[in-house]
Amino acid sequence: QAIALAEIKTSGEIRVHVQRHCFGSVVKCAQKVFSRLRMCQTKEKNGVLIFVAVGRKEFAVIGDSGIHARVGENFWKEICDKISFYFKKDEFEAGIIEGVKIIGERLGTHFPRKADDVNELSNEISGG
Repeated sequence: QAIALAEIKTSGEIRVHVQRHCFGSVVKCAQKVFSRLRMCQTKEKNGVLIFVAVGRKEFAVIGDSGIHARVGENFWKEICDKISFYFKKDEFEAGIIEGVKIIGERLGTHFPRKADDVNELSNEISGG
């Protein structure tokens, strides 16, 4: 529901993927999932993935080239800091929802929703 609400004002695509086990780097795992979910195939290259490695209580946020070119590194740090704030308090759901909300707001600024916008990717939380 948080994803659908966040995408109301943007053509951007947000996904959340929750995985029990992640071997190696969380970022590398997230990049593989980003590719597997075809997030790099959005029309405007504006997909963002919040990847959560449940067993390790770690996460990564991966954004496609279109959004990264517009927001830069500080935005990703801001998102990660906000999500980390909640994760440190074991409020994982709240952290993910807050991250989705902030991402949606920023995507709306740079990629406003158009009248003919099509939801390119599922809003369902995926898992593995």
